[in-house]
Amino acid sequence: MQTKFLKNEEYPPSEDTFFIVKNIEDEKGDCALDIGSGSGYLTKLLSKNFSLVVGTDINFAVLKDQTYKTQNLVCCSGSDALKIKFDFIVCNLPYLATDEILDIATDGGAEGFEIPKKIFDSVINNIAENGKFVFVTSSLSNYQKLIDYAQKLGLKTRIMAKKKLFFEELILVEATN
Repeated sequence: MQTKFLKNEEYPPSEDTFFIVKNIEDEKGDCALDIGSGSGYLTKLLSKNFSLVVGTDINFAVLKDQTYKTQNLVCCSGSDALKIKFDFIVCNLPYLATDEILDIATDGGAEGFEIPKKIFDSVINNIAENGKFVFVTSSLSNYQKLIDYAQKLGLKTRIMAKKKLFFEELILVEATN
């Protein structure tokens, strides 16, 4: 498997990011986590309403060169390196259903489930009691399988919003502990 890492300037805030922002900008609490921080846009947004915000990304170069500079950045997969409980966790999942993972920022593997499952497995250890995990997925993946898996982990799920795009529908899901 060959993984392609793109430079941060190739990641301007996407349609996905603006869709997430519209639905989370009023969230408040003590600790928040942005998994796949990328440009830092969501991490910076969360910093306005949370005392502690941590951003993670699997690509160190992306974290180092964030467009929207933030603090408390950790290079890791999902939240594997963290031992903190978060009130709020957000992730723009790599959800595209692909036979192989060529771009770790977008490719989710078989049914768009393989990589998101790994993220879910790390998140379950970091979500506080009554905490929220909000993730974006797509009609291009088996999003129901993701929702079912979150429920299997003991999270209560609901679809917060949907947005039709030219070739797909974005689906924002809230999973609460």
